[in-house]
Amino acid sequence: MGKSTAAKLLAKRGAKVCDSDTLARELVAPGQPALTEIVEAFGSGVLLRDGSLDRAKVGELVFGDSAARAKLEGILHPCIRETWQTRLDSWAAAGERLAVAVIPLLFETKAESSFDKIACVACSPKLQRERLRGREWSDDQISNRISAQMAVGEKIKRADHVIWTDGTIEAHAAQWDDLLSSWDVVD
Repeated sequence: MGKSTAAKLLAKRGAKVCDSDTLARELVAPGQPALTEIVEAFGSGVLLRDGSLDRAKVGELVFGDSAARAKLEGILHPCIRETWQTRLDSWAAAGERLAVAVIPLLFETKAESSFDKIACVACSPKLQRERLRGREWSDDQISNRISAQMAVGEKIKRADHVIWTDGTIEAHAAQWDDLLSSWDVVD
């Protein structure tokens, strides 16, 4: 959809950014309690030889199996939420004018009430699939992951603002500039 690009553009504009996908990777690093819980839930076959999480293997296990996905989400989502909430609270206490949490499953995790404003970063389904193919995902992997999330149209309806990312990076950036200007959060 363009969330990573949005995060980079916002950071360049002075925002403090907390990305849930990055947090998830940190929380499953070797030695972290969440990794231990995942191994207990799914077995040691989800580990690579170096002891790190085999994200591709976990993806195979959970996308297409709603019970397995719910089990994984039950382990990770509370940890992720606690971490981004702590960071946002810290930034607010420090007087930061613009703090952003990038949360792909914001509505699915019912976290929207934690935020003053919600911007949905979206693109056309065709471009979304092209971008995911660029990550070398198969069409089945793409379909399984998309179907595991709330429909983009529903996210757009629930958001306060929409940033459309089908255009150029300049067009994407201009939308953020307009929005941030309207919020009066950047100099």
